[in-house]
Amino acid sequence: MIGGVFVIALLSCSVQMLKAFGIGYSTPTLASVMSDLLPAYTSILAIIFGFEKLDLRVKSSQVRYAGIIVSVTGAFIVTLYKGLPITLVSLPKKVSAADQLLSSMQSNWVLGAFLLSSCSFCLAVMLLVQSRVVRDYPGEVITVALLRNIFVTILSASISLIAEKDPNAWKLSLNMELMAIGYSALFANSIGRGVHLWAIRKKGPVFVAMFKPLGIVIAVIMGVTFLGDTLYLGSAIGAATIVVGFYAAVWGQAQEKKMVEDCPTSSRESSSPRVPLLHSKSTQV
Repeated sequence: MIGGVFVIALLSCSVQMLKAFGIGYSTPTLASVMSDLLPAYTSILAIIFGFEKLDLRVKSSQVRYAGIIVSVTGAFIVTLYKGLPITLVSLPKKVSAADQLLSSMQSNWVLGAFLLSSCSFCLAVMLLVQSRVVRDYPGEVITVALLRNIFVTILSASISLIAEKDPNAWKLSLNMELMAIGYSALFANSIGRGVHLWAIRKKGPVFVAMFKPLGIVIAVIMGVTFLGDTLYLGSAIGAATIVVGFYAAVWGQAQEKKMVEDCPTSSRESSSPRVPLLHSKSTQV
């Protein structure tokens, strides 16, 4: 188990570094687009390594993978298409940071896109490794989460000590930066990773990856409700597309699970040698 958890921690550090460098070479918008590739990467790798079975002759499998494709398409619509404003706010119009970054996009955005795509690929691999670890040790989910956080801390601290030469960069003050670090440590790395491991053990890596585009819908709703952001047509269309694809994928997976559960029962009943073929006819006579 220790070796598998160390691999998970190593992949987690790789994901964080690839995402940071990718955003530095490109834009946050491109990072959002590339992160939407996670369900596709996870589905492909799960089929290749035998975590999932692909049978396009079955209707539930067709609906499931079509839902994943539709959900990823909706995430691309939210990210790349703005459209006309639907709700207007009374705040003065300002140029967003994303627009400024897009206007000053660096010439090496291809390298940034490659790094961000590699980030999503490593995250998909990490989900599969986590699935194998929690499957082999079903009762050790909390232990796996604890060991992962310890290994990630050691690896991140070692890399930071080598890469960061300025000692002032390690100073923290009571400001929004410290609050963001505390929030990330409590919810993202502790509670979030524990829930991820539990969900992977129950439903598998593809099910967890399907929720990635759904986070964009939640971000749009929270931004409009609490931050007063303007809701644009592209966000509404993309959010609706993501929801349709998400529910289609969940319905397809539920039908596949039902078929797997019903298959052994039906096969046992049909192959039982104790049931007389002329039982009903003999009772009538």
